[in-house]
Amino acid sequence: MIERRNIAVCIVLTLVTCGIYGIYWIVCLTNDVNTVSGDVNGTSGGMVVLLTIVTCGIYGIYWAYKQGEKLDFTKNNRGIPSSNSGVLYLILQIFGFGIIAYALMQNELNKLA
Repeated sequence: MIERRNIAVCIVLTLVTCGIYGIYWIVCLTNDVNTVSGDVNGTSGGMVVLLTIVTCGIYGIYWAYKQGEKLDFTKNNRGIPSSNSGVLYLILQIFGFGIIAYALMQNELNKLA
């Protein structure tokens, strides 16, 4: 079971804590998407943060795309129409709007919860 999070609170906390809460949010998003999609061998949230730091953000771009793919796969399996979210998250992440991508991911997770 995954926790439904208030997107506005997550955004405000991320901004107020200068991104520290955003790191926690990434960990939660990753673990929740793995849970919803049934991907037991998926990369854990902590590993995503570590790999993103080690690769100077490059892994974070790849991660955003893969999260979109996993969410689309999950929605298709449940009979919910889906679009190509991975590309949207990828573009947002590349242009520095990662927090918007996180909010959209959280919105999709809240719907699937």
